Amino acid sequence: MRFKFYYSGIRVRDLKKSLDFYTKALGMKVVRRGTMPHGGKWVQLRGEGSAQTLELNWYPEGSRFHSEYAPGEELDHLAFKVEDVRAAYRLLLSKGATSAVPPEESEGTEVYVRDPDGIWLELLQP
Repeated sequence: MRFKFYYSGIRVRDLKKSLDFYTKALGMKVVRRGTMPHGGKWVQLRGEGSAQTLELNWYPEGSRFHSEYAPGEELDHLAFKVEDVRAAYRLLLSKGATSAVPPEESEGTEVYVRDPDGIWLELLQP
């Protein structure tokens, strides 16, 4: 199984304020944006000359992804592209990951596991 690191996602409290900061202060450009089935919003940004993407994620209260902020918990998740999300999910569970959002509860072609420290890893199937 090949895992290709794709992007880093951070939780933000105020999407507009964060978006203004990353685009105006750091000069990043919006490359994609969307709305999640539960009402959350995401925006992917990239700096000039960089292949790495930063995803800003805002989650509404009541979403299973919403939680109160505590210092140091702003990292939302790391995303990896894989050939088969179900196989990658099972493989990572066998290697010490724990389930966060299993395939049968997924709202799309992505599933989530937690690494040994509890950091969410998103597995995306192209």
